[in-house]
Amino acid sequence: MGDTIVWTDIPVKNIERASAFYSAIIGAAVMPMPGADTEVGLLTSPDRQGGVSADLYVGGTPSKQGATVYLNTWGDIDGMLARVTEAGGTVLQEKQFMGDMVGWIAFIEDTEGNRIGLQQPADGK
Repeated sequence: MGDTIVWTDIPVKNIERASAFYSAIIGAAVMPMPGADTEVGLLTSPDRQGGVSADLYVGGTPSKQGATVYLNTWGDIDGMLARVTEAGGTVLQEKQFMGDMVGWIAFIEDTEGNRIGLQQPADGK
């Protein structure tokens, strides 16, 4: 069965600053999108084995309102949270356990003003 959400656009004001931030916290390079007619960076997984399901794009309005995008922490929510401030972002809410179905979540603000969720399953994977 396919996923209900197939793609997420994260609006940014400055692609270089946002790419540096996400590369630092995820631990993987943000890749320029081939053939894009605007500034777009693809979020990849640290092992480069995960599929790409989100991008950063110059346009729109970064916001802490509206839908929340949750990033996979690849089993390292503590490490990712530790890198947020160092990379220029803000931890809005430290990790909290939401039960076995959800696992651990936390909320950050990226360098562009977006509220982003971090999620790690209860089994840590």
